[in-house]
Amino acid sequence: MAKTQTLVRCQSCGYISPKWMGKCPDCGEWNTMLEEVAREAKKSPSAKGVSVKSREIGSIESIGQSRMATKIKEFDRVLGGGIVQGSLMLLGGVPGIGKSTLLLQVANNVAAQAPGKVLIVSAEESCEQIKLRADRLGRVSPNQLILAETDFDRIEAEIEEVMPSLIIIDSIQTVYCPDITSAPGSISQVREVSARLLRIAKSLKISTFIVGHVTKDGSIAGPKIMEHIVDTVLYFEGDTHRNYRIIRAVKNRFGSTNEVGIFEMTAAGLAEVDNPSALFLAERPTGSPGSVVTVASEGNRQLLVEIQALTTRSYTNVPRRLSTGLDFNRFSLVLAVLEKRMGMELGAMDVFANVTGGIRLSEPATDLAVALAVASSQREKVIPEDVVAFGEVGLTGEVRFVSLMDDRIKEAARLGFTRVIMPGQKARKSAPNEGVELIAVKTIDEALNILK
Repeated sequence: MAKTQTLVRCQSCGYISPKWMGKCPDCGEWNTMLEEVAREAKKSPSAKGVSVKSREIGSIESIGQSRMATKIKEFDRVLGGGIVQGSLMLLGGVPGIGKSTLLLQVANNVAAQAPGKVLIVSAEESCEQIKLRADRLGRVSPNQLILAETDFDRIEAEIEEVMPSLIIIDSIQTVYCPDITSAPGSISQVREVSARLLRIAKSLKISTFIVGHVTKDGSIAGPKIMEHIVDTVLYFEGDTHRNYRIIRAVKNRFGSTNEVGIFEMTAAGLAEVDNPSALFLAERPTGSPGSVVTVASEGNRQLLVEIQALTTRSYTNVPRRLSTGLDFNRFSLVLAVLEKRMGMELGAMDVFANVTGGIRLSEPATDLAVALAVASSQREKVIPEDVVAFGEVGLTGEVRFVSLMDDRIKEAARLGFTRVIMPGQKARKSAPNEGVELIAVKTIDEALNILK
């Protein structure tokens, strides 16, 4: 079989070269020359007299979305209610986070109810390895088929012969098209395989999951156009040394991106967590300075998590600043405000902050809790156990309004907290739940009064 002709094109200016170069000779950009398949241009149907006319949007008939439930409530929530027929979904995460385990559970549940079969294409593991995992998880269904193959031409032929109701490709970085001379996992290979999978999913109405690896900077390996091609992009987050996992939708054409699914890794696979706040606070120490609870908003769900801080005298010329689970830039901002506006002497001290449970927080609403935890450790004052704090801290020391305040208060009250420190600009006079005292503050100085 003759090899398909390829060319090297600059992704910045479009310059075409017969061979790869590190620097584009036209625009001068580095590392933008990528290999592509050379395709002959085809005449448009309109050139033969066939025209396509626009349609009034009101005259277009709406169609419903046919969904398959995975029987995993947290996963169905993130997808928007289930798997849409003919959709192409991308699941990314670091190695060992549980992507293959979760999709094996999904395959088993779908195979038990869908009329067709489920095809698992393993390009990294053998069929025997997958069978061992399935036996360990107790996830064996007769309607599951396993194909250990990396050649996409053979994979496509098997798909057309089996015509499954669900396809799982694990992973996109190890599948290759033989027509392209570049190595598997290269940008050209990933983009071409993704485009062919899209054509299969849409033309044959087969739902498809693609597993993608994550690079060091946290993005899915491969070109960004890969995320534009698919219908849904899911990120599997969590610390591989802890049991908790979070699935977050960053793109979903068939549902909301404000939903997250929370799981716990067990010996029997990934188990849904119905009350994650209780788990995150289960091992919270009592009577220790530097510990405070905040309410973080993850999509439409409110989570109570503990933030810990530790300040200690530094023995180096440059004091250390280390945060785990927090945005480092916002952490540095809070420390600067405490030192400039509150007069805390932190310049000669090492300051550490940590979000327990392995969860990562990025929203500004956690600023106030971080400030209270650092001040509590520095002053050796214990924050009462029944206190929850949330709010954004500005550069002048003001505490700013955050979204979903009522929902945060309700979640704190549900878990037994009786006092809530919150922004005072738009605070309500009465709490939505009886027995909850709202402490409205306008500045960080007012919030620190609880430590006196």
